[in-house]
Amino acid sequence: MYNYYEAVLEDVKEAIKNNYDVADYDSRDEMEEALNEGLWIDDSVTGNGSGSYTFNTYQAEENLAHNWDEIELVASEFGFEPVVKSGYEYGPEWWDVSIRCYYLGQAISEALDDMETEGLFDESNEIIPDTLTA
Repeated sequence: MYNYYEAVLEDVKEAIKNNYDVADYDSRDEMEEALNEGLWIDDSVTGNGSGSYTFNTYQAEENLAHNWDEIELVASEFGFEPVVKSGYEYGPEWWDVSIRCYYLGQAISEALDDMETEGLFDESNEIIPDTLTA
């Protein structure tokens, strides 16, 4: 079974590693806000920029297979009905992207928690400059 949360978390970590410099932010909160804004429309994380993460309807359907509970959760949170007719009312890629967007904030928070554990932030969420020159 495809694990959406773990997939989004790994994509978030990869995006941070490749596209974000911790030194550009004064605090964890500032970085978290930038990540939420930037990754929300990042096709390599959510697919929300183009409307597809997989760019393949079949793959999106495979990701959704056995994840009806995820569809119901997101439908409930976003105020949609998970109506099944000819697949899914909004289409598999729409649901795939929506589930990714649903988990984005939580995944960003966990990724930053991991960075905090590694000592990149102090207890007041300020970035510790000495940790950036490793």
